[in-house]
Amino acid sequence: MHRSSGILLHPTSLPGPLGIGDLGPSARRFVDFLAAAGQGLWQMLPLGPTGYRDSPYQCTSSFAANPLLISLELLRDLGWLADADLVAPDFPQDWVDFGAVAPWKYERLARAMAGFDAQAGEAERAAFAEFCETHGFWLDDYALYFALKTHHDLRPWTDWAPELAQRDPRALVEWSQGHQEELRLQRFIQFVFYRQWADLRAYARSRGVRLIGDMPIFVAHDSSEVWTHPEWFDLDAQGCPRSIAGVPPDYFSSTGQRWGNPLYLWSKLAEDGYSFWVERLRRILEMVDVVRIDHFRGFAAYWEIPATEETAINGHWVPGPGMALFEALRAALGDDLPLIAEDLGVITEDVEALRDALKLPGMAVLQFGFEDLEDGFGRSAFLPHNHRQRLAVYTGTHDNNTSLGWWEARQEDLRRNIGLYLNSDTSEIHWDFIRAALGSSAAMALFPMQDLLGLGADACMNRPGTQEGNWVWRYRADMLEESAAERLHAMSRLYGRLPYPAS
Repeated sequence: MHRSSGILLHPTSLPGPLGIGDLGPSARRFVDFLAAAGQGLWQMLPLGPTGYRDSPYQCTSSFAANPLLISLELLRDLGWLADADLVAPDFPQDWVDFGAVAPWKYERLARAMAGFDAQAGEAERAAFAEFCETHGFWLDDYALYFALKTHHDLRPWTDWAPELAQRDPRALVEWSQGHQEELRLQRFIQFVFYRQWADLRAYARSRGVRLIGDMPIFVAHDSSEVWTHPEWFDLDAQGCPRSIAGVPPDYFSSTGQRWGNPLYLWSKLAEDGYSFWVERLRRILEMVDVVRIDHFRGFAAYWEIPATEETAINGHWVPGPGMALFEALRAALGDDLPLIAEDLGVITEDVEALRDALKLPGMAVLQFGFEDLEDGFGRSAFLPHNHRQRLAVYTGTHDNNTSLGWWEARQEDLRRNIGLYLNSDTSEIHWDFIRAALGSSAAMALFPMQDLLGLGADACMNRPGTQEGNWVWRYRADMLEESAAERLHAMSRLYGRLPYPAS
């Protein structure tokens, strides 16, 4: 495993004038920055269409992609949009106003389909037809789901007309026949995303940058998969969850985290060899080079919470599918699956045994490790001197405070011990954290963009246990200085993390 390093940045956080980061020119400029800084990895959050409170961990599909990431500039360059279509309202530059951006952008995507119909050549039309055929196993269900969701003012599927919510075949056929353009628009949007994504991935590869994707273990209740296959999930007769996912009280919350995702009926998924999981992982591995599996511990055992509970306190552990699921994945996709196991939280011996049997790298978070230095004894497995090679070390994750924000909230005694550990005056603590990650024996070292920029708590991506102000952070182009690339390149070279030349 080649030593490498990189940056955690969701594409929505990229700069630009159109209200949200996307796959266009700013994404390529970021790839150029990574290459100049000697970074071989770009890690992202899940790329699916977001639902509840705009969280990428509550996607409305496990296969579809987020339309808001489509670059309107690239569509303009194809002639499918006009310059006037890119005249945007006065969107904020340093955060995403999803409520304003989404309807404005969807309207332009509909215009782009009209432009495609008027301007596209024979090859482009053939590519669209081929995409629809190749991806039909998920695309048809998703197109119908999201067209119906739009028709019902974006309400959850359990609030639709009963015959549609319960998937009466005659009702679905009748509705589909009367809404062919809406269904075609959803297929077109996904075609455009995957085309732009393929181009961006090829560009990243040409610059020596590999992409790390993120796959949540659970799916959102209001999603195409739960509506299409309710038999896979623990639901009542009305389609509402009987039990939901979360975690017990932990570092982030004294009442635990009540995520709200419906729980799988793993015995049902096993009946056809876990085909849903096989296709899910196959699809994301066609898009990225490495996949981080969120909440890996849930495969060993997951926290089951009665849906009637208001917090996660009164849940209990239930055995997960364990090795049986991964044997099915390996049989279908190959033995050497390029995965990172997110093994944070309440980790028990069975979780470690599953991770190690699969020979997967786990995760270490420096912030958690440095908390252990409160008493001056460096015993945490997350501290660099205890790292192993088969590991991905992070200064922090999307769920953590920024390194500077975390530091500013620490007591003086802990700060003093951290300074001793890092042999630093801690005047640039975010760079100290980055250096510690780069110098680790862990094969992969990653840090959020906020840490590279030295930003405080206001730049957090997510604050677990809170409902507002998450997932919206963006950086401005003027924040990224050439000197940062030079400094990061020098550090990465010193610690043997420069990527191999692009092939």
